[in-house]
Amino acid sequence: MIVEMLWQSDTRELQLLHFWLFLGIYLAALLGNGLIITAIASDHRLHTPMYFFLLNLSILDLGCISTTVPKSMANSLWDTRAISYSGCAAQLFLFASLLVAEYYLLTVMAYDRYVAICQPLHYGTLLGSRACVHMAAAAWGNGFVTALLHTANTFSLPLCKGNAVDQFFCEIPPLLKLSCSHAYLREVGLIVLTLSLGLGFFIFIVVSYVQIFRAVLRIPSEQGQHKTFSTCLPHLAVVSLFVSTVVFAHLKPPSISSPSLNVVVTVLYSVVPPALNPLIYSMRNKELKNALRNLIREVVFQEK
Repeated sequence: MIVEMLWQSDTRELQLLHFWLFLGIYLAALLGNGLIITAIASDHRLHTPMYFFLLNLSILDLGCISTTVPKSMANSLWDTRAISYSGCAAQLFLFASLLVAEYYLLTVMAYDRYVAICQPLHYGTLLGSRACVHMAAAAWGNGFVTALLHTANTFSLPLCKGNAVDQFFCEIPPLLKLSCSHAYLREVGLIVLTLSLGLGFFIFIVVSYVQIFRAVLRIPSEQGQHKTFSTCLPHLAVVSLFVSTVVFAHLKPPSISSPSLNVVVTVLYSVVPPALNPLIYSMRNKELKNALRNLIREVVFQEK
């Protein structure tokens, strides 16, 4: 069985525009995340819990964008809309797994900042190397299990309303619209459960940052406040971008829903963040900027 991506322009010029736009974003994501991964891995000064989690975030971002964008670019370039049924299932599973793992990891990163600022004396105990590995593994594992359940549920449904997915990649809501079986309620229930857990993690992030800001405002020196904020604001910006776009994409009122708006919002949460996250994290982080500068100098000018 072949699944057809309905969102694809019939105009060759627009197809090529879509290809070049996605290519630019994809290359930016590859370059930005690749530099961050290399800088953290090669600089021993960045071998700390915060940067370990950031390295995992960059790997997840690369995985997310690589799961959806190359296939969409290829379809635009070769003027086709087709993806195999098994390819669609694999794409849905990988994207859902990486997206869920990223959200769990962002929650872990909020906990890291909370402990570092509010309980600094316990930081080495609560966030030792073994604890960090366990937390990162839990994020990846939760993403895998959640995606496996959603994929198995979604692709166990009979698709009796055609095979055209109104999106540029295989996603759960457009696939559910193709089902006319009451069994889709199982997947809806699973989505509600996942969103409820996500809401719990979001509340944890908000409470963590309330405590962080209260602690930061008690720091007597303005320089100390600025330094502390510089490690928190990038993470808060990434969480805000991630949560706001995902929530709007899946919980927006039907009255403002349209195929074009759905695609734009999906691009905002699935394609744009992986390209922007490296920029957000490197803008205010002096240690990371120095590591990236040294890495670029070493690669370009062959300086040690």
